Amino acid sequence: MDKVVVGMSGGVDSAVAAYLLKKAGYDVIGVTLRTWQADDGSESRCCDIDDARSVAYKIGIRYVPVNCTSDFQKYVVDPFAKSYLCGQTPNPCVECNRCVKWEKLLYYANAVGAKYIATGHYASVVKCENGRYTLKTASHAEKDQTYMLYKLTQEQLAATLMPLGGLSKSEVRRIAEEASLPVASKPDSLDVCFVADGSYADYIEQTSPSGTVREGDFVDEAGNVLGRHRGIIHYTVGQRKGLGIALGYPAYVKEIRADKNEVVVGDEKSLYSSAVLCRDMSFMSVDGIGDGIKCTVKVRYRHPGQMATAVMTDGDTMKITFDEPVRAATPGQSAVLYDEDGRVVGGGVISEVLR
Repeated sequence: MDKVVVGMSGGVDSAVAAYLLKKAGYDVIGVTLRTWQADDGSESRCCDIDDARSVAYKIGIRYVPVNCTSDFQKYVVDPFAKSYLCGQTPNPCVECNRCVKWEKLLYYANAVGAKYIATGHYASVVKCENGRYTLKTASHAEKDQTYMLYKLTQEQLAATLMPLGGLSKSEVRRIAEEASLPVASKPDSLDVCFVADGSYADYIEQTSPSGTVREGDFVDEAGNVLGRHRGIIHYTVGQRKGLGIALGYPAYVKEIRADKNEVVVGDEKSLYSSAVLCRDMSFMSVDGIGDGIKCTVKVRYRHPGQMATAVMTDGDTMKITFDEPVRAATPGQSAVLYDEDGRVVGGGVISEVLR
């Protein structure tokens, strides 16, 4: 029996992943990564140790909680707050997956002699004809999580099992119910995992030095002042609700100018752009895109994807030009490239939006 370390968050997906691997004959060890604890003692929604331990006991596997709060603070929380203060909208899960979850699970797997690690993500690991590993989109698109995993390295992918890639959420819950897993009906967590109460903006404001978050001006595309905002961390590109200004037409956040402490608003047409520039590139199915490729690109997790052409403008920057204008592309979010078979080519962090 091959030994596998399963990352168990305390939710139904990772519970079913562990159950299916145990049923398939693997020697399973459940591991919960303790990533966060607030001042009041509350835990991250991604590390419910009590529920994970209950599941492990139910299915009869060894279980170990592993502390990694310092790495989570370094690689996820601090960059998350810094990005918002710079007027961007980051994806904390992207960095957490590569720099915390996979790193710690592999470290523990090596320590106990496990051949694989596994998670409850909705995706599949595949080996390409060129010998490289990549991710293929889940069979049920509404739950596909490849967007959040595009930064995983070849070493990480080669050691990873993802048993839920071909299942729907309803099928996963049915399996959990039939196996009498104690988290079968537990709801999904949809918010930032380390913000226990309130909003992410409240968290950033409470943990930043006094005066870091300041009121500023709402301006239109011509620079005319339209009103006052509460601080740029409270807004993101494409936002309509909660602006607190009445202009006589539906107003959306078009751009955030951190250097001027301004939030630019416009109508919905102003949200569309022709291209984006990306930095911090990661490639999966290929080790680079050469002279450029035609592909499908997602600019946020729930984006269905649009056809585009991606080229490297220099060693560190990729330009993605869309066949049709893309709505609400946002600095700080990721642009992830897919081939015609739904395999992840690579991606990068959006640094600039080109109108």
